[in-house]
Amino acid sequence: MSCYQLAMSYSYLLPQRVNIAIMGFLALVVAYTMRACLAVAIIGMVEPMNRTATENSSICPMVEDRFDRFGNTTVNANKTLFTWTQVEQGWVLSSFYIGYVITHIPGGILAEKFGGKWTLSLGILSTAIFTILTPIAAVHGGFIAVIVLRILMGLGEGTTFPALSVLLAAWVPEKERSKLGSFVFGGGQIGSVLSYFISGLLMQYFVWNYVFYFWGIISIVWFIIFSLLCYSDPASDPLITDKERDYLTAEIGKLKRRTDLPPTPWIDIIKSIPMLSLICAQIGHDWGFYIMVSDLPKYMKDVLSYPVFEVGLYSSLPYIAMWLISVMSGCLSDYLIGRGLISITFARKLFTAVAAIFPGIFIIGASYSGCDRYLVVGFFVTAMGIMGTYYPGMKVNALDLSPNYAGSLMALTNGIGALTGVASPVFVGYMTPNTSLTEWRTVFWVTLAIFLVTTVVYCFGASGEIQLWNYPREWKEPEDKLDKSENREKKST
Repeated sequence: MSCYQLAMSYSYLLPQRVNIAIMGFLALVVAYTMRACLAVAIIGMVEPMNRTATENSSICPMVEDRFDRFGNTTVNANKTLFTWTQVEQGWVLSSFYIGYVITHIPGGILAEKFGGKWTLSLGILSTAIFTILTPIAAVHGGFIAVIVLRILMGLGEGTTFPALSVLLAAWVPEKERSKLGSFVFGGGQIGSVLSYFISGLLMQYFVWNYVFYFWGIISIVWFIIFSLLCYSDPASDPLITDKERDYLTAEIGKLKRRTDLPPTPWIDIIKSIPMLSLICAQIGHDWGFYIMVSDLPKYMKDVLSYPVFEVGLYSSLPYIAMWLISVMSGCLSDYLIGRGLISITFARKLFTAVAAIFPGIFIIGASYSGCDRYLVVGFFVTAMGIMGTYYPGMKVNALDLSPNYAGSLMALTNGIGALTGVASPVFVGYMTPNTSLTEWRTVFWVTLAIFLVTTVVYCFGASGEIQLWNYPREWKEPEDKLDKSENREKKST
């Protein structure tokens, strides 16, 4: 059976838009495994600090490694160790986001012009190659070489969210947007879960280098499968059925990606109150999210003194909760909107507010739980779980504001938000030189304040309506809108 025949037989198992959503979900899974694995690997790469459990009990006593059942040596034995300071580690962890920010807007423009398929897949392929090269850079070039390589990884992965937004805008009808959008974007949480858990497992029994080799190879496998099965839009997809094509025509309108799309109306976008509010909410969410992604394993190791495998295990639990709640809240949002119980605008504001206020409160609770490890983990799991409601909230809001320029909008919001990925690990490094609980408590209070301020701004200015600048003046008529409204009129009659 040829590759094409295999793809054809696979495509008929599920609607092609669902296949696209599944592969988009897996795209974020592999992207986040490569992004987050360093947060666990760095525990085994860096020489541990010499300290004692003093400072008013701000450092918890060591936990016996209950998971090392095979009599293995400790994770740091016979491995290359680096003497990086807390600030240097902060720069290593944050450097990915320097490159990540740079390619967001170019990635969105390329995806809108040439389609999301290759913009997404080639970016992840390049990130996979740089991930595999990370151990070589660390051993032969030190932390500066790792910083450079992580910046290159960020350049490759910076196209991911803009390209996915373009794919979703081309494939997903409005009535399925919260559900499928939450499912796809929830891949980031599953990627974090797998990255933490499996990376901890690999480091327990193998050299830390294997963490990077493993995730790089998995991502290359994804690239091959995605390239065979997925297309940028329904019009160019030979795998789509006539039934699904008719359905998407009725729900979305014109299926072929517009090639006459004028340049992105940046002036109108940056003057838009809903857009500025969306950027503000993205900054607030990303600040808290990136602190958790980059530094939660360090908190588990440096403050709670967990062994490395338990660091990976317990650091992964919050993301399982976050993914489950993101999917459930996406279905709830679609149900409430579809029944006319709430408007799209109110839904975006409600779920965004829940995703910011309650997580901020629970991470503060974690910082006041001392060395009660199970209570701390419980607070973190609850906080990150509730944060999952942000996906049917502001995360899909760019698709509401402008389906035609969804890639550019996602690039702008996610790119600016990703600046917090540069700042937050460095901020943590400066604020926690002794890695004590009291130092971390200050970090969490700052995070709560940022959550509250950005949420208030978003709730005042957000909108779920398509903006006028979605339809450029160069078009005599907004054809997509007319096609869609005409199809809806035919269905209603």
